[in-house]
Amino acid sequence: MKPFKLLIFLLFPLLATAQGKFFSVKGKDIIDPAGKPIVLKGTNLGNWLVPEGYMFKFKDVSSPRMINQVVTELIGPDKTAEFWEKYLNNYITQADIQYLKRSGMNAIRIPFHYKMFTTESYLGSNNPNRGFELLDKVIKWCKEENLPVILDMHCAPGGQTGDNIDDSDGYPFLFESPKSQALTIAIWKKIAQRYKNEPAVLGYDLLNEPIAHYFDTKTLNVHLEPLYKAITAEVRKVDKNHIIFLGGAQWNSNFKVFGAPFDSKLVYSFHKYWTATTQDVIQEYLDFRDKYNVPIHVGETGENNDQWILEFRTLMEKHQISWHFWPYKKMDAKAGIVSFPRPENYDLIIKYADQAKANFADIRKYAPKDRAAIEVVLNQLLENCKFEKATTNDGYLKGLGLKEGK
Repeated sequence: MKPFKLLIFLLFPLLATAQGKFFSVKGKDIIDPAGKPIVLKGTNLGNWLVPEGYMFKFKDVSSPRMINQVVTELIGPDKTAEFWEKYLNNYITQADIQYLKRSGMNAIRIPFHYKMFTTESYLGSNNPNRGFELLDKVIKWCKEENLPVILDMHCAPGGQTGDNIDDSDGYPFLFESPKSQALTIAIWKKIAQRYKNEPAVLGYDLLNEPIAHYFDTKTLNVHLEPLYKAITAEVRKVDKNHIIFLGGAQWNSNFKVFGAPFDSKLVYSFHKYWTATTQDVIQEYLDFRDKYNVPIHVGETGENNDQWILEFRTLMEKHQISWHFWPYKKMDAKAGIVSFPRPENYDLIIKYADQAKANFADIRKYAPKDRAAIEVVLNQLLENCKFEKATTNDGYLKGLGLKEGK
């Protein structure tokens, strides 16, 4: 055997092993590391790295910065920072990840805020490594359980959505700001550099629910795919291994913004809430899949009754569409996989949060007389959100085709 052929022969097992470590795509299928088509089945770790007001039972206080402001007004900045540190450590733990694997899931999606990778203040901290510290930990747990993760930039610099979910200033400034776009690209490249060789990472969901329908979508939509291309180009300079997920415009619903695929490992992601559970609801995405011979994925759906969950999940699987239902964990709620108890006297928190306050006089007027009592309630929230305090919503689990109970 010639030396060159001998070298290739000897290296082939190593090359095959390296190529087989990561998820990929082939035609309309997502391909697992063993080379077989897979339908992803999982949930979103919502309300963890990106707290949402409705899951705190608030009415108008909806985004992370608004929630943070309420807590700060109640107990002060130092204790608020302590609250968030404990919250981030308690809300998702290794026990949660082990349970998700036991339930029958094969992948999870993790929403995150870009500020966790910058020195901008977020949830009581300005540590630019905080995102990696938290993600490294959960990815390690997921790797031990063979439960790969999709990393989802839920909140991008400047705001990609223009609503509470992206913690923005009420407009998708990202698409009109070269500075914000450059920061978005830089953060994704840093993330890709970190995880380029990590098989427990399934892929990168570049922008969650970009460009809400409230705005001049005709003007804004044309900027979405070019930004996706720019992010992908920089990611590929350091990471050619991982799948990239692209969400459509208008809450991930509009695929008309997309042309032909520009990368060999793309999955196109749509979101659906509160619709019928009939095929016509998803037909445009099936048509897109057929036209471009690419995989599609529902990155978020749920927030509904058990029967709807069953019917929509069945529709997805009938058409071999991967899914991640929203969310995993909620306080005192049935529309989710697990629920944890509302703390005693939590209505004190809700009452203050929901009270309209136009100025500092109002803040003083409605401030609690007994701040120590508020601390007790918030500390109880930190305990109640732990996995051991949670109960499963078995009807919801049954609808998802997952194992019931803990």
